[in-house]
Amino acid sequence: MRSADLLADAFDRIRQSVHAAVDGLSVDQLAVRLDPKANSIAWLVWHLTRVQDDHVSDVAGIDQAWTAEGWADRFGLPFDAAATGYGHTSDDVAAVKVSAELLSGYHDAVHARTRSFVEGLSDADLDRIVDESWTPAVSLGVRLVSVINDDCQHVGQAAFARGIVERRG
Repeated sequence: MRSADLLADAFDRIRQSVHAAVDGLSVDQLAVRLDPKANSIAWLVWHLTRVQDDHVSDVAGIDQAWTAEGWADRFGLPFDAAATGYGHTSDDVAAVKVSAELLSGYHDAVHARTRSFVEGLSDADLDRIVDESWTPAVSLGVRLVSVINDDCQHVGQAAFARGIVERRG
């Protein structure tokens, strides 16, 4: 098995988990916050997808699906188009009130771009330095694993929140 196959599998699993976290929920259910400062399911899935779109597009040298494919307009959020959710306030989290179809549609678009990129990678490509602002400098492999880790944490949080939302009725 090649490293690219492992990366593709990891991103496939994230996509499956995103769908499991949002499918069948209403806009109101997706916007539930377990306490006034907690992130909603909608915000978590939007954020993890924005980060994946931003980071993978950067290393692939392509425009983000968010802007290039019109997702920013479809979501209609009150944020700058470059926003990924880092540094968002409680009010920003509350502003993400969107449908499961929109969240999964955007994630599917980003997933397709991500999968296309990682499928073409060789093991040697993963050593390419993509960010010299850190010490040590960040390689492509480290950046992709970082995205996977971030996505897994957030989709797990969304799944946890979904379980509580469903039990509350």
